[in-house]
Amino acid sequence: MNKIVEVLPDKEALIQRGLAVVVEKIHGAIAARGRCTIALAGGSTPKPLYEQLATQSLPWEHIHIFWGDERYVPNTHPDSNEGMARHAWLDKVEFPPENIHPMPTANADPTVSASQHEVELQQFFQLQPREFPSFDLILLGIGDDGHTASLFPHTEALQVRDHLITVGNKDGQPRITFTAPLINHAYTVLFLISGASKRPALAQIFAPIADDTTYPARLIQPRDELWWLLDHAAGQDLDVR
Repeated sequence: MNKIVEVLPDKEALIQRGLAVVVEKIHGAIAARGRCTIALAGGSTPKPLYEQLATQSLPWEHIHIFWGDERYVPNTHPDSNEGMARHAWLDKVEFPPENIHPMPTANADPTVSASQHEVELQQFFQLQPREFPSFDLILLGIGDDGHTASLFPHTEALQVRDHLITVGNKDGQPRITFTAPLINHAYTVLFLISGASKRPALAQIFAPIADDTTYPARLIQPRDELWWLLDHAAGQDLDVR
């Protein structure tokens, strides 16, 4: 695994660097495999990145969009990761509707929705049983508690190794999430981290020894490239060796 850590001067510089990396990975994946599969992150940090992507001239017909996790709400809800990405990016460009693959959230039972989305991924990537797909790029963030996607500290989702999709739990509220093994099969994982409040968790995530179940972002070790892009507020005291 090639691990790249960069600390940028401020959030604007963080977003511009993230944009450059994402555009490079899109072109590289299309050149190598004829398409680019991207899983998006939610939260406030990547929103300006999506707004910047909406200004780019990219081969949208060769890009397929997924999400790494989703709150269990309709896509019209203000908390929806899908809704945020559509508003900031996807609805502003000529994106083929069939290239957008949201996580289902309409079923009364989130475990049913998780299974439905797993089947969709298996069919899209033409997987054999127990195979994992390799996304070209997965975007992630972390919470102040060290979670990533909807893999929260000391929850059952952290232990799932035989599924692509599972149900995460945030204070009793269900979410649909990629599992750690699915994320780790990606060609590239890109963390975008902003803000001083992330520094305590980052110190544990980057520590040589710490508890993966307390700081779940430590579980993310993709096969090819792992990028950490941090603004100065998040990364100024971080030992990145």
